[in-house]
Amino acid sequence: MSPVTPDRPSRPGGVPADDRPADRAAPARRVPAPRAAGSPRGRAPLPVAAGVAAGWAALTSYLPVAIVLGLVHLGTDSSTLTSTLRTALAGWLLGHGVGLHTESGPLGLAPLALTVLALWRLTRAGVHVSRAIGARDTRSPRRALLAAGAVGIAYALLGALAAVLIGADGPDVSVLRAGATFAVVGTLAALVGATRITAVTQVAVGWLPGPVRDGVRSGLVAGLLLLGAGAGAAGLAVATGGGDAADMIGAYRTGVAGQAGVTLVSAAYAPNAAVWSASYLLGPGFAVGTDTAVRTSEVSVGALPAVPLLAGLPRGPVDGFGALLLAVPVLAGMVAGWLLARRLARLAGSERAPQRWAEVLVPAALAGPVAGVLLGVAAAVSGGPLGAGRLAQVGPVGWQVGAVAAGVIAAGALLGAAATRALTRAPTQQTAMPPRVPSR
Repeated sequence: MSPVTPDRPSRPGGVPADDRPADRAAPARRVPAPRAAGSPRGRAPLPVAAGVAAGWAALTSYLPVAIVLGLVHLGTDSSTLTSTLRTALAGWLLGHGVGLHTESGPLGLAPLALTVLALWRLTRAGVHVSRAIGARDTRSPRRALLAAGAVGIAYALLGALAAVLIGADGPDVSVLRAGATFAVVGTLAALVGATRITAVTQVAVGWLPGPVRDGVRSGLVAGLLLLGAGAGAAGLAVATGGGDAADMIGAYRTGVAGQAGVTLVSAAYAPNAAVWSASYLLGPGFAVGTDTAVRTSEVSVGALPAVPLLAGLPRGPVDGFGALLLAVPVLAGMVAGWLLARRLARLAGSERAPQRWAEVLVPAALAGPVAGVLLGVAAAVSGGPLGAGRLAQVGPVGWQVGAVAAGVIAAGALLGAAATRALTRAPTQQTAMPPRVPSR
């Protein structure tokens, strides 16, 4: 047998691969053609994708409300499953900012925990619909708007349907207002996810000048820091008055399950308390009824409802070491300014490289208005009426909080950025010493 040549590889047994019988030749492998970008394969019709995504977002935000209210009504004999589900629908609408008209008056204090959950699910709905129609990474604003608008329309239909299902036995809800509110909320929230998955956000950010981008980033950081400080202060206040809160919860004769439901309802309003606490730290404060004020310089409240979250209200104006709380908003701005200056230094190539004053101070000044808008909007949506009587005005005034926050954060950011810039020194240039030549 002749040796196998190198250019003719053999199979097991020493038979050359090319000498196999013709009738036993292995079939040629089919190599799939590369899939072109934007191929219609795997896409879904826009109405179907929007309906499924909006329905899933509505279901995942409605079920927690139904469970919590089911626990609250578990200890009452008069409640039925139908009435509990209808009440949950009313609470679900309230979480989206749809006002309710009850026997005691208008109810418009939205639980912001539910609002945040609904917005997050709608953002994901915008992502899923954009993927379903093949708009991922297309950088097409038109397709992002198309996906967000489809989600908004589907969500508006669900909101109007929920208003109809409440019926005559529940609170009075305007079907038109519910549909319009759900359309706006659904479209805006889905647009955030759609622009992100289609890479439109990257294009829009690239169009902005560098100082504007840095100012927006620093303003968001300062606003979130202040909201976090407000959440910590509110939690500390409720923990300090934990005995009163426990007594309020125990006053509800609904059993263990009902008291657990009341606790969860209070937790749903915890973000509201964080925003109110931030407004308190800023100075404008908030109201818990008409002709009332809760500020660092004044606490004027009357009879309050037995709500555990209100157990942490301050008893009087701050004094002593409590006055240090007034420095928290300025410190939040200073931290944002310090982070801004450090980031600009890193972008320049060295954390100790000095920057021009305009490159640091202009974004720091823009951080104030950005934080003011964020905190003003949060303050506006965190309040609302709790009836037609004395509790018709609850929460902070949005424009007051926004105006004060803009000035305080801008001052703190300028101070922090300027101090960081002034203390930054260029690295010392050392002269290289010539090598020593050993003597002979």
